[in-house]
Amino acid sequence: MGVEPVVALVTTDLTVGGMTCAACVQRVEKRLGRLDGVTATVNLATGRARVSHPARVSPEELVATVEKAGYTAALPEPPEKRERGDGDEGGRAAQERDRLLVTALLALPVLVLSMVPGLQFRNWQWLCFVLAAPVAVWGAWPFHTRAARGLRHSAATMDTLVSLGVLASFSWSAYALFLGGAGQPGMRMPFTLVPSAPDGVAHVYLEGAVGVPLFVLAGRFLEARARRETGAALRSLAHLAVKEVSVREGASERLVPVDQLGVGQVFVVRPGERVATDGDVVEGSSAVDLSLVTGESEPVEVRPGSTVVGGAVNSGGLLLVRATAVGAGTRLARIARLVTEAQAGKARAQRLADSVAGVFVPVVLALAVTALGFWLGAGADPQAAVTACVAVLVVACPCALGLATPTALMAATGRGARLGVLVSGPRALEGLRHIDAVVLDKTGTLTSGRMSVARVTAVPGGLGREAVLRLAGAVEQGSEHPLGRAITAYAQRAVRGGRLPGVSDFRAVSGRGVRGRVEGRLVEVVAPEDGLPTVLSAVMSEAEAAARTPVLVRVDDVAEALIEVGDVVRPGSYRAVDRLRRLGVRPVLATGDRAAPARAVASEVGIDEVHARCTPEDKAALVRDLREQGHRVAMIGDGVNDAAALAGADLGIAMGGGTDVAVGAADVTLVRGDIEALADAVRLARRTLGTIRANLVWAFGYNLVTVPLAMVGLLAPMLAAAAMSASSLLVVGNSLRLRAWQPSPAGRRRTR
Repeated sequence: MGVEPVVALVTTDLTVGGMTCAACVQRVEKRLGRLDGVTATVNLATGRARVSHPARVSPEELVATVEKAGYTAALPEPPEKRERGDGDEGGRAAQERDRLLVTALLALPVLVLSMVPGLQFRNWQWLCFVLAAPVAVWGAWPFHTRAARGLRHSAATMDTLVSLGVLASFSWSAYALFLGGAGQPGMRMPFTLVPSAPDGVAHVYLEGAVGVPLFVLAGRFLEARARRETGAALRSLAHLAVKEVSVREGASERLVPVDQLGVGQVFVVRPGERVATDGDVVEGSSAVDLSLVTGESEPVEVRPGSTVVGGAVNSGGLLLVRATAVGAGTRLARIARLVTEAQAGKARAQRLADSVAGVFVPVVLALAVTALGFWLGAGADPQAAVTACVAVLVVACPCALGLATPTALMAATGRGARLGVLVSGPRALEGLRHIDAVVLDKTGTLTSGRMSVARVTAVPGGLGREAVLRLAGAVEQGSEHPLGRAITAYAQRAVRGGRLPGVSDFRAVSGRGVRGRVEGRLVEVVAPEDGLPTVLSAVMSEAEAAARTPVLVRVDDVAEALIEVGDVVRPGSYRAVDRLRRLGVRPVLATGDRAAPARAVASEVGIDEVHARCTPEDKAALVRDLREQGHRVAMIGDGVNDAAALAGADLGIAMGGGTDVAVGAADVTLVRGDIEALADAVRLARRTLGTIRANLVWAFGYNLVTVPLAMVGLLAPMLAAAAMSASSLLVVGNSLRLRAWQPSPAGRRRTR
């Protein structure tokens, strides 16, 4: 018995045109799904299809399949052509606006004359007919053509309902004018919510024929504008990309396109310019604004050795930067890619809505025919039967079902990206909402992940803090030890001017420290020993209790100061843990470090449960145990040793500065490396899923109420068209509120 070979799948994105409602989405997904081994997820709000398929199925075959379903399809354009594509989109928007304006100019007189009997002059109905004819034909032409295309492919969509409604109301009005007696001079037609006509005179129903296309065109125009706004975050990220860069070659510079910049090349960033790509500063110092890239509100000071991110703005001096990543490997490109992938997915609720929408239009057509037959069979006036039929066709709105989730998801992922939180998709958003336990790594997550000076204590009456730092930093310039580098870096920041004197007779003693002569003085930076002054002895005990490394500074054999060096806790860690507790999330610390440093950090940030000396397997087992206890577990980490636990958790969260392995295994990435953003992400997820639920309740509830009203003749088609458009706009508008969502200031009150 043979084993079936594993077929490798590839992913292709398509841009799909012509979709107007969730029924279109369902049709495209079904048609693509008929291909062997192919699955597709189609997003109405973005007009994109993400297709997973075997390599034997070519992208051209996917495009052809979508076109056979009655829609347009194309592979996404390369980045350099997208700006021209934006221009084409602007041209289409202008055409839609012009159609709407002309339709409004022709339709408004018809609506006013039909609704205000006092303005109905002799032969008013014929003027209305002349004005309504181009609206019913040209104004509604997009609906007619898409309905005809669907008919050729045996498909019914929202456009089918609109087209039938317009044609039915206009045809009935033409019959009434030419054959039903409504064309007589002096005829008056009252307007009511439930249309009626004088005895023996057929109703002129031109207000429905012009009102339906006018309201639907207006609704879709506003809806398209709102949907474009939900993608504003992604477009703003794309606009951060620099087009040209000044490359430094020796003493000269040359301007080259950014796509010709290579890793290792040095480029110039002048004040006010954007950083072209990720890199390390090799010369110069400045303040860099990262707010549009990482959500970090405060400018960051950079100097030689500092890392900068492509898209950041240089606010101060001239910088020379060596490129460390280009093109798709930059952080900005990864952010844009993650946001795009997140917006391509679907939540479980949206899959249900799309399934309903797939059968919704045929059901509405059946209900419209049923209403027509019932009224005619009951002996009602034909115009009442036609009114009910047209109202059912027009009021039904699967558009809102199709927009309920993707617009909210687009707005939320865009807002999250601006706050420094990248969510990989709907699954991650749903996971964020439900987590009730979070496992945190220590190094690089709760702490900065690099050695730095935590405190300097000078002996009273001695040389003083700044003088000691200046001497210690100078002698440590010759050291390659992490403690030495931390002391030198701290001294450069603390000493006026940032310049340290030179050192002579430098000598490093393994396991002991360093010594050398600075400005004629013998300076030793060594491990502490017995016989320290009382003040330094007390500080050393405190340092050891806090799991920091104490370093003694002696000048000319006199103990002058104690420098405490350690992996310091990030400033926002305590607030982050506190806010997570108040959101009902249980924090757990798991680290490979020793028990003493782990307990010290846990005590400082307010975590009670600590697991020290954890191997990668131990962390994964801890996550598994918590899940078996019934918890929804999130894991936060930044290193290779966290990747297994990240992948095994209900939700993996990586620090933005972490390794590619950790980021790749995570569902959520905290771009600015601040775990306080996690609390923001949890609250944003809860707000987003609340918005999606509200949208879906409205979309389903609207149809449950309005369709029966239309069937019993209590809803005029013109009002039905207005209600249908308002339904879609309400859903999109509710989703757009997420773009203005702000983290609660109340959550940041407590400090420590």
